[in-house]
Amino acid sequence: MPSGRTHDRITLWCLPVIGGLTFGFTKSSDLTLMVAGGFLFSGLMFGPDLDIRSRQFQRWGWLRWIWIPYQKNIRHRSLISHGLILGTVGRSLYLSIWLAVLWLLGLAVFHLWSPVNWSWQQELVKGWQFIKLHYPQAVALFVGLEMGAMSHSLSDWIGSAYKRQRRKRH
Repeated sequence: MPSGRTHDRITLWCLPVIGGLTFGFTKSSDLTLMVAGGFLFSGLMFGPDLDIRSRQFQRWGWLRWIWIPYQKNIRHRSLISHGLILGTVGRSLYLSIWLAVLWLLGLAVFHLWSPVNWSWQQELVKGWQFIKLHYPQAVALFVGLEMGAMSHSLSDWIGSAYKRQRRKRH
């Protein structure tokens, strides 16, 4: 299994390839930026190793506390954390819930000092409308997040398979 430093190198070396291929397929700088940004974010901060106290976890700085419940409930290298698509969907939903809760708490606190009329239902509808309006960019971001996670999981699987083969030979 590669170290955190090796995973970082894989992410950084693959980024230009991901960006070039994405632009080649889409001819869109917006979509390329979303895929490449998602890939970089996933590779460095949002990948499968958030289920342990990893480099990715440490990079969240003072916000790393939001990942502690995730770590306590998700077994390391399980399908839920390291599985293709499922891992990215799970982390995305987990982070989205935190972001929504923090946003709504912020609005509630703001509402205490300001007579702004709002409801949490309206805010959720606005968020959903925003995603629908920017659907291609949202899909591109998810693809980038998934490719960053896949580069991590695939390097783990290849590294583990290589070690197993070496043990068989010796």
